[in-house]
Amino acid sequence: MGTDKNWYKQAVGYQIYPKSFKDSNGDGIGDLQGIKEKLSYIKSLGVDFIWLNPIYASPQVDGGYDISDFYNVDPMFGTMADFQELLAECHKLGMKLIMDLVVNHTSNKHEWFIESQKSKDNPYRDYYLWADATEDKMPNNWRSFFGIPAWTYQKQTKQAYFHIFAAEQPDLNWKNPKLRDEIYKMVRWWLGEVGIDGFRLDAISHIQKMDWDFKLKSFNGDDPWEPFMNVAGIEDYMRALKDIFDEYDAYTVGEASGVRSNNGAADWTDKKTGFLNGIFELEHNWRLPDGRGDIYGYKKVVTRWQKDLLERGWNALYIENHDMPRSISIFGDGSITSAKALAVQYMLLRGTPFIYYGQEIGMSNYPFKDISEVKAEDTRTHYFNALKDGLSEKEAFFRNVLNSRDVGRTPMQWTGEKYAGFTTVKPWMAVNPEYKTVNAEKSVELFGLYQNLIKLRHDEKAIQDGSIKFYFERSKQVFCYMRDEFLIIVNLSSQSGAVKFVDKQGELEQVLGSRQRTFVPNMRLQPWEYQVFKK
Repeated sequence: MGTDKNWYKQAVGYQIYPKSFKDSNGDGIGDLQGIKEKLSYIKSLGVDFIWLNPIYASPQVDGGYDISDFYNVDPMFGTMADFQELLAECHKLGMKLIMDLVVNHTSNKHEWFIESQKSKDNPYRDYYLWADATEDKMPNNWRSFFGIPAWTYQKQTKQAYFHIFAAEQPDLNWKNPKLRDEIYKMVRWWLGEVGIDGFRLDAISHIQKMDWDFKLKSFNGDDPWEPFMNVAGIEDYMRALKDIFDEYDAYTVGEASGVRSNNGAADWTDKKTGFLNGIFELEHNWRLPDGRGDIYGYKKVVTRWQKDLLERGWNALYIENHDMPRSISIFGDGSITSAKALAVQYMLLRGTPFIYYGQEIGMSNYPFKDISEVKAEDTRTHYFNALKDGLSEKEAFFRNVLNSRDVGRTPMQWTGEKYAGFTTVKPWMAVNPEYKTVNAEKSVELFGLYQNLIKLRHDEKAIQDGSIKFYFERSKQVFCYMRDEFLIIVNLSSQSGAVKFVDKQGELEQVLGSRQRTFVPNMRLQPWEYQVFKK
């Protein structure tokens, strides 16, 4: 990759949820030395960089996204020396490493907030968002993503503080220049002093808020989040961050809910004037009433994003992450055959693909049976709120647990041995019962397909940065597109499906396929069949 400024266009990322990747010291929790042990495995997949979910000091109310110290590694993961070893080994193997940058909020155990809540005139008071309130009347009726009011009252100062996640995650006040300077100093420290290669910016589109008197129109759809989703004025903060990122040639990808493909995404990711190298769109994750992924809805959203960012901007591609269920369970039918089809359809799109740990071996959703098994605070809150609203335990469980964030956070399945080779003791979260048949030693076919798809991206300019043209857009199951001289056809269904090309495609040879096939204009595709042809 060298010093090529466009290296990320041919690159593939690998996301690791550290608690669940590999336990090296026998405490049941994944750690930095465990990740280091498995770097050769990651390298053999062919990826170019790793994204680590938060490893900072944290009370772990929200899986490490409640940070109590930006400058220290949480002891459960190891030490800063362990991190430096991991980073050095990544670089030695030719891989980059990026970390989560969480600057919308901190933990309520962060020293800034501990000081902030002492009095109205404390120097750290304006590091957070406080407003006059009473126990019965909050500054407004805004809601948090966690299904609770977005305000927590403090009797001592007769004010409430604002939080869009858990009450233990107070939002930072980006209007305060002193706070911004602290953030910028920390960003420079990780990029310059420590030497990481970039950031995935968590919840970054929420750092600017509407005025407190903004009235919500409804509590449906995106409306409850409108007051803190991509609010005007955020551009100034993003430009300041971009200037720092540019100083260090940092790679950046943002979680930017509220930034739409046709309204902002190109501005955020434009090569010359944008803030970031890419953003994760969140729209394709909607579910059908039965909890399944909506294949046709997914197709429509992804197609729109690809078209809208063709001339300007850049996509970050994913079908799984730490906040989403496993794709094989919601978009697939649980079979490795379906996992292969899902891999092909998204890995060759225009953008930088990310693979979530275990996705490359076909890990599926954990089959929770009871709410007591669930760790995620937001899932538990939504479940118990549903019970209060009159839903039965069965319905509340179905709506809030079956596809919750925790279903995809279970320990990595390395082997068919006890605890799946992740640890030697009872792990922090139960191992998926499938581990004896689905593990890194046995799922070699899917792993091999990912290797081939990554090699295609590395080798072929058309896949890296070529144009894209879609076919059969109204098909409920066939996802088909052309990347210059490459034609990709995937049947995302357990039912067979037909395609009929009207325009002439010329001579095409098979590059990859779930079965041997010669291209013809009329084809009946088998369930989950995929084909990649080249002119």
